[in-house]
Amino acid sequence: MIDHTGIGVADVARSAAFYDAALGALGMKRVMQLPEHDGADAVGYGVEFPVFWIDRFHPHGAKQHTAFVAKNRAGVDEFYRAALQAGGTDNGAPGMRPPLRGGGRGYYAAYVLDPDGNNIEATFRGE
Repeated sequence: MIDHTGIGVADVARSAAFYDAALGALGMKRVMQLPEHDGADAVGYGVEFPVFWIDRFHPHGAKQHTAFVAKNRAGVDEFYRAALQAGGTDNGAPGMRPPLRGGGRGYYAAYVLDPDGNNIEATFRGE
């Protein structure tokens, strides 16, 4: 089980504008900032407590992949639209994806590269 995770970014303010839009479409928001009043060093996103951080402390050269859960297909679509509008780059338009190894059914997802080139995904695995 994961309590929280995060990635290093080159410019916290630029990346925060992207994540405010992309994660806002999934019902997440800024729930913590460091320093508290301006968030210049780190911003934590979640619903009640931070589960995903962007910060200037961790290396930002290593590209990361993070997948966020959407409540439905429309949430995936909204994530994709908001992320592109906020400066993200298309890395896979919303649509059905094949089952992962081990079988099962496919899932609905979209992929966007954030301002640092990290692969950010929204996924819906329901009907």
